[in-house]
Amino acid sequence: MKKTLTKLIFIGLIFMFFKSNAQELSSIYDLTYNSITGEKVSLEEYKGKFILFVNVASECGFTSQYKDLEKLAETYKDKLVVLGFPCDQFGGQEPGNSAQILSFCKERYGVTFPLSEKIKVKGDNQHEIYDWLTNKKRNGISSTIVKWNFQKYLVSPNGNFIDYYYSVTKPLSEKITSHFK
Repeated sequence: MKKTLTKLIFIGLIFMFFKSNAQELSSIYDLTYNSITGEKVSLEEYKGKFILFVNVASECGFTSQYKDLEKLAETYKDKLVVLGFPCDQFGGQEPGNSAQILSFCKERYGVTFPLSEKIKVKGDNQHEIYDWLTNKKRNGISSTIVKWNFQKYLVSPNGNFIDYYYSVTKPLSEKITSHFK
């Protein structure tokens, strides 16, 4: 009787462990964001393509990366979607409102890839997409911290986390483009 009870408890604990871990893992395609013009967008729309998530800012030393992000998005448009997430958490380098950010990106860099409304990529009120990107319990691969503007996160066409790249990694770097060739 004691052995049977011990086995049942052990099996129950194993089941609870796997069930709790499975519940934490989630699909990136279950998530949404609000576009810079206010429409709700489901990441499901991008299923079947790589997605490069980038937290962007208009007054950063890396802001010129908008040009290469646009070139990357245009060059690999059949395989990749670049998504820009304006964020003002690093040095106050994205002070504008949605209309100002959109105008700046289009006029200065010709940006046509999708942009979100301004979000938080870390800390209190972190956007759910960045919670998924930075949390191993959600993405199944890696926990990270967004350290600065223009940090990049790459997700595969089937929704799996691939890797992240610090701001110094240029958008047209072989580290990134090798995935699309």
